[in-house]
Amino acid sequence: MTHLDGNMLAGAFAELFTFDVTTATARCANCGAVAELATAMVYVSDAGSVVRCAGCDAVLATVVHAEGRTWFGLRGITAVEVFRP
Repeated sequence: MTHLDGNMLAGAFAELFTFDVTTATARCANCGAVAELATAMVYVSDAGSVVRCAGCDAVLATVVHAEGRTWFGLRGITAVEVFRP
């Protein structure tokens, strides 16, 4: 099987990120809880945000803003489920 480069993801990701992401469900890598991102606890600072699991307080994600860029870290999420119409 041959591989393609990451540009193949453009269509899938463009389609995926056109909705309200807080309605997606995520599985916590620490405790296994599955819940809508809207139920997570978010701690905000000038640099960005830390998203924590409402069940066990583990870090699900980080969002950092600097110099006109945004970095997303999803280290505490093992899966994200999105319902598409």
